[in-house]
Amino acid sequence: MIGIWALGAYLTVILLWTTVIKRSVGEAMILGFLVVLPFTGAAAGEIGWAALYSAITDEIVYATMAFVFMGYLLDKTGVLDRLIDLLNSLIGGVRGGPAWVSTVASAGLGGVVHNQAAIAATVGSVTIPWMEKSRLDKPAAATLVAGNAGMGITFPFSASMFVLVGSATVGPLLDINALVLPLLLGGLWCFLHRLIVTWLLIRKSGMTPLDAAHRLPVRAAFGRGWATMLLFIVVAIPLVITTGALAEALSDWTGGDITKSVSVIVWIPVVLIITGILLGRKKLPTGGRAWWALLQNSAPRFGIVGVTVVFAFAGANALAATGLPKQMTALLNGLNLPLWLLAILIGLIIIAVAAPLSATATMAAVGTVGVATLVAAGVPATTAAVAVLVFSSCEAAVPPGGAPLYVACGIADVDPIKTFARLLTHYALPLLGIGVLIILGVLPI
Repeated sequence: MIGIWALGAYLTVILLWTTVIKRSVGEAMILGFLVVLPFTGAAAGEIGWAALYSAITDEIVYATMAFVFMGYLLDKTGVLDRLIDLLNSLIGGVRGGPAWVSTVASAGLGGVVHNQAAIAATVGSVTIPWMEKSRLDKPAAATLVAGNAGMGITFPFSASMFVLVGSATVGPLLDINALVLPLLLGGLWCFLHRLIVTWLLIRKSGMTPLDAAHRLPVRAAFGRGWATMLLFIVVAIPLVITTGALAEALSDWTGGDITKSVSVIVWIPVVLIITGILLGRKKLPTGGRAWWALLQNSAPRFGIVGVTVVFAFAGANALAATGLPKQMTALLNGLNLPLWLLAILIGLIIIAVAAPLSATATMAAVGTVGVATLVAAGVPATTAAVAVLVFSSCEAAVPPGGAPLYVACGIADVDPIKTFARLLTHYALPLLGIGVLIILGVLPI
């Protein structure tokens, strides 16, 4: 059971480094990787280098960095602001309109940006003040924004999804193209849950419609922002090319397998960046120095995310070398639990780890093991992956909470402790239930 001991040491170091010492998760992932290596035996140096090299050269790392830059670019060029203004003009005038805008915008951005903290900051900075003006109390507004930010994990193509499908444990079990549609459907179930929570908060708060002075007329907002809807259309281009009848026709025409020639995770951020440049071209830098300043300002986002993803992959590879997946799978299966109880246990483990860590780190630490265990219990790999991603989306919904919670509370100027109870009851527990129901086949994907 050396692999389980390695996992225990890995999690302990990461948890202590992030919660007690209060350092960054990137540093924690580096230390976690180094702590695992002695458990791999005499060949620790060779295994460590192989694990790190595999992580650095993986195309998924490139895709993650591309998505980070894409989100930064859309923010700096004002494309995201135009999208939120458009949503606000359409539904901001109904009772609880800012809350509905917050939820719908979070879902929309979650399908594009995927970074929970960025979603909370972008949507929260606009909708939290408006929700307060519409008589929603500050803790409820912060709770809504933080809870909604988790939708970035439950839609394709988040960094957490990349960590999962790129791991040595789960990668061979999953075809990324086959995972896209089930994860989209799983994300829609989570979106429906967020809509229900929003309705409950509005009903309890007595919110009033947003004053017309705080929203653009529909014609003006549509004139400014209609083109931002292209972000959701262009995503379909690589998907259409690599699936269905068109993929078969292109494969026959080229004489090769188009699904292997065109990488979905490589081309989706490319088409989104191109679209973002076209949509935000008026606010783009005009000279070499201005472009260099733009890239320099984006660097801090790459630093944290890049280090986290690379060493999350490396740590997962090193844990796989200890035999952890087989050992953990054998241990959980040896308990002879019924599937519903096994699903709950795995969900609780993932949610508990997600509380102090990011969803990406959670995937590397226990997500891959959860998928492997469920597959061994007879659950289809895509179903298991969707459920595990749903579980991990609780990053901000379980005390002490993650970055999205503190971003939302900072905007609302509220003590995070005042949000804990509602986050647990409105988001964490329902998401646990959604994941379990997906595993049991009650919620179809």
